Amino acid sequence: MIVDGKAIAEKIRASLREEIFKLNKSGKKIRLAVIKVSGDPVTEKYLKTKKNFAESIGVEVRVYEVLPDISTNKLREKVSEIVHIKENNGVIIQLPFPEKINIQYVLDAIIPEKDPDMLSSRSLGKFGTGKSRIFPPVVAAVNKIFKEYGVELKGKQVVVVGAGRLVGKPITTWLLNQKATISVIDENTPDVSNITLRADVIISGVGKPGLIKPDMVKEGAVLIDCGTSESSGQVRGDIDPEAAKKASLFAPVPGGVGPVTVAMLFKNLLELSI
Repeated sequence: MIVDGKAIAEKIRASLREEIFKLNKSGKKIRLAVIKVSGDPVTEKYLKTKKNFAESIGVEVRVYEVLPDISTNKLREKVSEIVHIKENNGVIIQLPFPEKINIQYVLDAIIPEKDPDMLSSRSLGKFGTGKSRIFPPVVAAVNKIFKEYGVELKGKQVVVVGAGRLVGKPITTWLLNQKATISVIDENTPDVSNITLRADVIISGVGKPGLIKPDMVKEGAVLIDCGTSESSGQVRGDIDPEAAKKASLFAPVPGGVGPVTVAMLFKNLLELSI
């Protein structure tokens, strides 16, 4: 079975549109502030999706552009300034940023009350200790997909491929509370196939096209692809689409987790705004 992320996102969109319409009618406006590097086409592509979703539900998006040569300290000052603007209900930093930037230091300028992406250390700390009322968007998206398709994690062997800030780390933190047996694979892991072949569920977020081959997956496994990259001008995921033939459930790229993640970002924004 193939996950229809667009259909799930559409349900969330309809619900958000209704709630935000009521808020707007009562005089309360919701605004998402986005800080981005100017002139980056990849960033602009991701941002366009968020802008379109926001417009469809009645949320304003205010974009703040910074030059690629900005220093870490100057960027942090800029973020702190934007966070303290009362009209900005949520603030996100549209990644990627230049490698010279200490991005975690910058992200930590966003207070949890205005952090729908949940990438600051304080937000992640609250999430890890079960004190957050929202989940990181990708975690919320995977959780939603599992609920929609009746995937039970308790007692299952779950393999997380990648340990990055956006997918691997928050997904692993969440899984620890789901009573599953978890293995995390990174570039230093030997005998990767030996681990993935035992997995009931594989969640990958590396960003390397076709990393997970059909011969690395057992029959009936649940495959969740959260890795996005471009190859020959096409958006591709970490999991070879041929592996879907062996899967009981497959969330592909594009059209699987991605649309739901964007929807959950705005669901978080609404939650933080009321």
